[in-house]
Amino acid sequence: MSAAHDPAETLARFHDVTNAQDFAAIEAMFAPEVVYISQGVGGRIEGRDAVMAAFRTYFTEYPDQEAEDKKLEALSPMSARSEWRLTGTSTKTGVWRERIGAETITLNGDGLIVRVDVEG
Repeated sequence: MSAAHDPAETLARFHDVTNAQDFAAIEAMFAPEVVYISQGVGGRIEGRDAVMAAFRTYFTEYPDQEAEDKKLEALSPMSARSEWRLTGTSTKTGVWRERIGAETITLNGDGLIVRVDVEG
């Protein structure tokens, strides 16, 4: 497995660009057919364009979000899981919140993310 396709490294990089809110870099990591499942961004979202629209909406509401991985590991040559903590303040309500959860990504043969499952 090449470093470019190491799932744990890919997940760490995905979290780095997400924390930076680098939407071009986030989009480049998703396969066109990506499925993203998370209550934080609206449930089940299918397709890169729809996922990116949900990310933009989410970060408009939580522009100060900070997330950190507590644990990150490869589960298989094509998947990785992290346990994380994030905080952020809603621009709609002014309420600060903390979430603790886990996330699993699945990669395709090109090293692109085809599925994200978020718990928490």
